[in-house]
Amino acid sequence: MDWEPLILTFKLAFITTILLLLISIPLAYWLAFTKSKLKPVLETFVSMPLVLPPTVIGFYLLIAFSPSNSFGGWLNDWLGLKLVFSFEGLLIASIIYSLPFMVHPIQSGFSNLSSSLKDMSYVLGKTRTTTLFKVLLPNIKSSLLTGIVLAFAHTIGEFGVVLMIGGNIPGKTKVASIAIYDEVESLNYAAANTYSLILFALTFCILLVVYLINGGYLKQFYK
Repeated sequence: MDWEPLILTFKLAFITTILLLLISIPLAYWLAFTKSKLKPVLETFVSMPLVLPPTVIGFYLLIAFSPSNSFGGWLNDWLGLKLVFSFEGLLIASIIYSLPFMVHPIQSGFSNLSSSLKDMSYVLGKTRTTTLFKVLLPNIKSSLLTGIVLAFAHTIGEFGVVLMIGGNIPGKTKVASIAIYDEVESLNYAAANTYSLILFALTFCILLVVYLINGGYLKQFYK
C-alpha cells in the first residue's frame, strides 16, 4: 500500500489545525463579545461551509486562484504563488472549509464564561491580551480541545474541496480521501478498505479521547 496519501493527509490536517487555531481564537473572541451590527454577517460567512456543498467552495476557489483570473494572476505574477493544484492551495481551501469547526466551539466557550471574569481582570489592571491568554483561555480548555479535534478530523475527511482545488497529483495533492476514490474507481477494494479502516480507526480514537477528557471520565485514573 502507498502510505504517501496518508502522510500528506495528516500533514495537511496538522498545519491546517495550527493555522486555524491562530485565526479562530481572536475571531471567536470578537464574535462572542462584540455588539457590532456586522456580527450576524460575519457569523454567516463563517458558518457557510457547514451547509454549502464542498464542491461549490472548491469551484469558486479554483476560479479565484486560477492564473487566468485577475486575482490568481496577481498572486502568480507578483507573489509567485500558484495555488491551483498545489499543497498551498489545499491548505487555504482546508482553512476555509474547516473554519466553523474551530470557531464555533471556541466562541461557545467564550460566550458561556461569566462576564465577571473579564471585569475582575480589567479591575486588576490587566490588558485585553493578558486577560485573553491568562484568564479566559485557561477556562475554556475543553472548548479549545473540541475545536482542535473537530478541525483536525474534518480536514482529514475532506473530499470535494480538495479534489476541486488540488486535483489528484501523487505526492503533492493526492490525500487519503482522493486515494480511496481512486482505488474504488480501479475496483481495488482491498486498498480502499485499508485506507478507510485506518482513517476510521484514527478518527474514532481521536474523538473518543476528546469525549473521555471533556466528560471527566479519565479523572478516575488519577485518583
